[in-house]
Amino acid sequence: MKRKIRIEYPLNSASGNVVWNAVSTPSGLQRWFADDVSKNAKTYIFKWGKTETRNAAIINYRSEYFIRFHWEDEEPKTYFEFKINYNELTNEHLLEITDFADPEEETDVINLWNSQIEVLRRVCGV
Repeated sequence: MKRKIRIEYPLNSASGNVVWNAVSTPSGLQRWFADDVSKNAKTYIFKWGKTETRNAAIINYRSEYFIRFHWEDEEPKTYFEFKINYNELTNEHLLEITDFADPEEETDVINLWNSQIEVLRRVCGV
């Protein structure tokens, strides 16, 4: 049984629109998350290298706040989600990622997200 993981990443004073586009559009996701991303209705097709392809359906979203995907080859109640929170006191955006992992793979999943967010920060300047 997979367990839910939540990780928060501060994004300095980055524009909410920049972050939202990076996590919710095929072109934005292609810049930091996968080698190639396309969309067919509510399904995003992610490709890494020449051989790995995974499909994820959008199962919920609220524009400029969060987007939740479900990998089509995963357990039914699992998902991965990007949520953008804004702190008015600090004028900073926070990207919260929710994902699921087997207990023995939690550290690997967190490390993977940490490295992917470093790429996001580099390519988007956040």
